[in-house]
Amino acid sequence: MTETTQPTHSKTIGYLLWIFGFLGAHRFYFGKQISGVIWFFTLGLFGIGWLIDLFLIPGMERDAAKKYASGSADYSVAWILQTFLGPLGIHRFYLGKIWTGLLWLVTGGLVGIGYLYDYFTLNAQVDEYNRGVGN
Repeated sequence: MTETTQPTHSKTIGYLLWIFGFLGAHRFYFGKQISGVIWFFTLGLFGIGWLIDLFLIPGMERDAAKKYASGSADYSVAWILQTFLGPLGIHRFYLGKIWTGLLWLVTGGLVGIGYLYDYFTLNAQVDEYNRGVGN
């Protein structure tokens, strides 16, 4: 019997982020923060790792589905909100974090530091929301 898991992350979003993957965007999205930082500072391992990742994204999607819980909050929506509206805290409002959403809104994502912090923790925040922790 094979174990089936519901996808939590979109392969399509992963490939779109891969376009900017030399900055580690797709790796952050799939919950690989350490290699995301390495990709960011080495421009995707000098482009070689970036090209190899083109073939690794389906596996990253499967790994994310095993690691993170699916639920009412969509990981892709949260990541899109974080990426484009992160300093305004819209992704935090989406996850029901009204107070920190307001804090991000009036401080520009705590002057960018909170915005960067959320790149490292957004998958965990969505996972926590979907598992009902703190709700």
